Amino acid sequence: MSNFNRGRRARGTSAKLPSYVYVPVAGFAGTFLYMYWYFQDEAPFTRRKRLLATSLEWERKLGDKEYHNLLQLHKREILPPSHRAAITVNRVGSRVAKAANDFALKQNAREDTGDDYTYTVVRSDDANAFVLPNNHVFVLSGLFKYVRDEDELAAVLGHEIAHNLARHAGERMSSNVLIGILARCTLLIDPSGILYSIFVPASKMMYDLPHSRDQEIEADYIGLYLASDACYNPNAAKKVFALMKDDTDRMPPEFMSTHPSYDSRLSNFDKWIPEVLGKHNSDDRQKCLLIREEMKVARQRAALNAARREHNYR
Repeated sequence: MSNFNRGRRARGTSAKLPSYVYVPVAGFAGTFLYMYWYFQDEAPFTRRKRLLATSLEWERKLGDKEYHNLLQLHKREILPPSHRAAITVNRVGSRVAKAANDFALKQNAREDTGDDYTYTVVRSDDANAFVLPNNHVFVLSGLFKYVRDEDELAAVLGHEIAHNLARHAGERMSSNVLIGILARCTLLIDPSGILYSIFVPASKMMYDLPHSRDQEIEADYIGLYLASDACYNPNAAKKVFALMKDDTDRMPPEFMSTHPSYDSRLSNFDKWIPEVLGKHNSDDRQKCLLIREEMKVARQRAALNAARREHNYR
């Protein structure tokens, strides 16, 4: 009986935190609160409050490093600059990038707009595109299964460039650091790691995934404006995502995904597109009519040059 009672007292005592744990836990908690307050930032245009602890210079250096790594990794699959797909991506991307730079200056979103945009088209069955900090855009050729004209391509590139403009990569890295600090706090409280094993998936479900979806929604929204400002039709975004939805097998529930569901995105486009189109006055519309005529001529010239290259190759 006495042994049983001693066992109960021992378990009760071990459940209490050792006094030496309180100081580092308090220190970590204080650091967390200070970081969250000190590094508060507003996303451009949407004015969404967020944590942004990285410097623009550091993000760009990291983006440049990853860009060169990917060029080396995919060097056998990268389409040459003379390839028709690469020419089209560069032509459309340049127009959207100019609109993004003008947008950034108006929104005071950047001290400077960084290096000129690069566009790399990689031969792949995957339908995807992504952007790295310091203006490096990658397009996987499988995307052309869903992108059938330049308006639709502008919708995709506008979305990716919007990610870059809003510094979403730096935001994600800042969040990872903060979550890492909190995860280490759990090991101080519970060295067994049980609390850690609960905290990590919980933080992913309750913070990382919702945060990622917020960024995707923001990029969709800003991307519509960028494509429209570049004189592309923002309605094309709906066509791209509708095609993807029809061609995609069952997806996980939205709350378990890094991206909003296709239904959510299409519903958002229905709300936003009238707003985007409504901001253009008659002068803007007239200017875009002229620019779209220039686009048509550029497409015809590109098609002719491609035909000549194919003829010479034969």
